[in-house]
Amino acid sequence: MRLFPILLLASIVTVLADPPSPGLRPESLDSMDAAVRLGMHEGDFPGGVLWFQQGDHVVHRAYGNRQVDPEVHANALDTIYDAASLTKVVATTPAIMVLVERGELDLEKPVVAYLPAFHGNGKEKILVRQLLTHTSGLRPGIPRKPEWDGYEEGLQRIWAEEPLREPDTKFVYSDINFILLGEIVRQVSGKWLDAFCQEHVFGPLQMHDTGFRPDPALLGRIAPTTREGDTVVHGIVHDPTSRRMGGVTGHAGLFITAADVARYAKMILNQGALEGIRILKPETVAMMTRPNQPDGLPARGLGWDIDSPYASLRGEHFGKTSFGHTGWTGTSIWIDPATDAFLLFFSNRNHPSEAGRTREVRIRLANHAAEAIPGDVYQITMPRQVLNGVDVLASRRFRNLRGLNVGLITNHTGVARSGKSTIDLLHASPQVTLKALFGPEHGIRGEMDQAKIADGKDSKTGLPVYSLYDGSRRRPKSEHLEGLDALVFDIQDIGCRFYTYISTMHNTMEEAAKKGLTYVVLDRLNPIDGVTVDGPVREGETSFTAIHPIPVRHGMTVGELAILIAKEKGWDLDLQVIPVSGWRRGLYQDQTDLEWINPSPNMRSLTEAILYPGIGLLEFMKLSVGRGTETPFELVGAPYIDAEKLTAHLNAFEFPGITFATHTFTPTASVFKGEVCQGVKFTLTDRQVYRSVDTGLAIAIYLAKHHAEVANFERFQKLLVHPETFRLVKEGASLEAIKASWKDAREAFAARRASSLLY
Repeated sequence: MRLFPILLLASIVTVLADPPSPGLRPESLDSMDAAVRLGMHEGDFPGGVLWFQQGDHVVHRAYGNRQVDPEVHANALDTIYDAASLTKVVATTPAIMVLVERGELDLEKPVVAYLPAFHGNGKEKILVRQLLTHTSGLRPGIPRKPEWDGYEEGLQRIWAEEPLREPDTKFVYSDINFILLGEIVRQVSGKWLDAFCQEHVFGPLQMHDTGFRPDPALLGRIAPTTREGDTVVHGIVHDPTSRRMGGVTGHAGLFITAADVARYAKMILNQGALEGIRILKPETVAMMTRPNQPDGLPARGLGWDIDSPYASLRGEHFGKTSFGHTGWTGTSIWIDPATDAFLLFFSNRNHPSEAGRTREVRIRLANHAAEAIPGDVYQITMPRQVLNGVDVLASRRFRNLRGLNVGLITNHTGVARSGKSTIDLLHASPQVTLKALFGPEHGIRGEMDQAKIADGKDSKTGLPVYSLYDGSRRRPKSEHLEGLDALVFDIQDIGCRFYTYISTMHNTMEEAAKKGLTYVVLDRLNPIDGVTVDGPVREGETSFTAIHPIPVRHGMTVGELAILIAKEKGWDLDLQVIPVSGWRRGLYQDQTDLEWINPSPNMRSLTEAILYPGIGLLEFMKLSVGRGTETPFELVGAPYIDAEKLTAHLNAFEFPGITFATHTFTPTASVFKGEVCQGVKFTLTDRQVYRSVDTGLAIAIYLAKHHAEVANFERFQKLLVHPETFRLVKEGASLEAIKASWKDAREAFAARRASSLLY
């Protein structure tokens, strides 16, 4: 499936109606934003409206576009959506319960008592309650063939129905059930469902934009749905049965806004009343929202879903006292009385076609919403099960690569949860034709070679291997890409600007754009978290260790970086990011169930990866950073250093999250091989507050002052790539002054980065 082109993605915007409430966890709210952006990036929907409320804490936001065909129109908070099956719980169910409260309807009476034409073929046994719980035994919907039209004709077809099974023996979600309930409202009250709901629900709740058959004057606010022939369905109900029956039916036909349904949800949480207006009695709301199904069947309330096969939008945290519903068009509501919270997400996922999906975004939103709630009601369990992009791709049966000739850029870190390498997984898949392999620095199958990598042939698959790190070549040649339809990238990054795997990704993306190839990133988590951003943004010459203007520690995954880079480079590239599943931005790798695989020979632990952005900055100087020891990047030293003085210098900064101790060591490789080095050993004590770039700068300040010539201090700029910082360090400026020089660029990066985050 071809997803939204990267240039379209660049136009996607997030609109904040209000700043985030201080009572909700901001990192979880950020993850909710990212979940919606991920869905838009994958082409699941063109935009949406989110409303999350917990007590008095409110977040409501609009994303993307409400329309992309035949014109593009940005979304807004007041966009009107086709509710689809939310009609069942926002209109039909409360209408039924109003009649029950008035004593005009008994849920335990047969349907035929209110609809005499509903008789024959055993239908006399079906109770009104069984319509509400989808245990009537009726089939899911009225067949479309032979063609028919008209409200009365639809009813005639229902009168002729024969139940598929005995009532209360099986859960079968059925639109027929709610068409019947809508007709019961009409027959008992003497009013059509739309008029009854306006009088008893929508009007009293001031749901001013909610109703059936919207006025054509509102088209400028209504989100369209699918294209039918030359026409986009816009302002008329999408559901074909409801449309045939005139647009006012119990199962579909309602049009809604998030603000209106938020008022309805608050009424439900307030046990039937809102702002002094009572719609339902507390006992009615309790009855409607607790399990009402027979033993052994999926948990359903009256109209509401609690724990049926359709309740995945509850997520992993909300309990079984919560309830909600979904709509075919991409609408959903979930209410959690335990925390006085509700979550709405409205989209038109079937615009411009029925290919869109909302299941995954609904689950992610529910998880992040629960985690945003203050207190300890819903907490992330550790370790989190995480699926990297390759596992998600396999779970989707390789649909993004189906039928394509593929070139794979990977190494030994490209491995699935099964332990099988991405190379072997794609090579064995009948859906994919793997034609070539491209090797980054350190090789493709774990050779971990520190020197240049040569072209060759993979011993296991026999596929050609083209080097992307042979001493001079850093990108594939044109002939290497002949006959390919797509390039796939699957390498574990460590979250640092000068780690060369992201440069390899950049170069291969650029070549894919030139050749018109699809580029697929099998995303992987950022092992040192996706929140922390540290160090200056690159200002200066582009190089293989400074490929794009990003900070030293960027806080992004490779997939997010790919989006950012492609957008900012303006490449015409069919970029597809297969997302990580289960990861939260604030998690380090050891808070997941993923095993550490050394991504390069000297990156042997998560601790070293956390230290690397700061300590790695020093590498091009005449200084040992621990290569050739058991703990690279956990120490620094040189024969010329006075360990006591350097340790005292570092301790004077009182950096949080780390301690420093004098240390003597003799590297067996790299700088000062075989020489005794005096230096400092680092012990990480609190990684949440530690900032490794501060440590690197502090060491650089010391070297510039005491050992500039012997340390070859001019080489510090090689990985720093920030002239002002280099000047200030050289002049002995304070750390505060140095970091102040980054402020504006860092803030600009935060804005640049925001629209590319997916988690």
